[in-house]
Amino acid sequence: MSRAPGMMSARRMAMLASLGLCAVLLIACAAQPTPSPTVTELPAHGGFDYQLGGAYPPDPDVSLVVRDRAARPSDGAYSICYINAFQTQPAEQDHWPHDTLLTSDAGPVIDPDWPDEILLDTSTAPKRAAIAHLLTAWIEGCAHAGFDGVEFDNLDSFTRSDGALTVDDNLALAARIARIAHDAGLTVGQKNAAEFSLRLRDEADFDFAVAEECAAYGECGAYTKVYGDAVIDIEYTDQLPESFAALCAEEASPRVMILRDRHLVTPDQNGYVYEACER
Repeated sequence: MSRAPGMMSARRMAMLASLGLCAVLLIACAAQPTPSPTVTELPAHGGFDYQLGGAYPPDPDVSLVVRDRAARPSDGAYSICYINAFQTQPAEQDHWPHDTLLTSDAGPVIDPDWPDEILLDTSTAPKRAAIAHLLTAWIEGCAHAGFDGVEFDNLDSFTRSDGALTVDDNLALAARIARIAHDAGLTVGQKNAAEFSLRLRDEADFDFAVAEECAAYGECGAYTKVYGDAVIDIEYTDQLPESFAALCAEEASPRVMILRDRHLVTPDQNGYVYEACER
């Protein structure tokens, strides 16, 4: 039976409608962002070890271990990757583009406590982008290696910059690299800078804090008020105002707190010290 020009069969109309729906669905699916890996929170129980001076098997009751990004994560423990994100690591200055290093008329600006570390220049958006570009490979490398979290050291580098850097400069970089870490499936830890804990959590979306000597300096409450039990503290043998047992007993001391030697050496080296608070 013939049909008038311009008319279409019901079957053909249904087929075209179906094809159109498929195309819409394909476009919609393609527009959906790839979900980020799941971020796993710090363990609520178990001991802690800080192994930046060298990796070694932790005690059986240790469930949380921090190691340098060049090391492998600890088998069977929640592993946090250490990254010096605001200063150069010793012997790694050549890895950084010259424009990312903070300089003055006298030359590179050095951390007075660590004379082989140069401050990174976070003062402008292009410089922060260049720093973040290099850090991205390290952060993603930690995730690919199997780490669960990352701690960014020297957030307070602006305090050693003679006014060349500000807290806002460093917060802007912190927020950027925290997003990169979260997208890689890592929790993000604040390292020191107790007085900026609230801003780092709220503006940079940090998840926990790694504190050094917060009991010795009376700063533990500044961390726990913001992060609750998600605070890890390391006290050092060479700067104890009282016994470690007394520091452990203080009400403000965080749940996870250990005593280590200043150089964080391995158990087979002279000077090794490791002691955990008895809770």
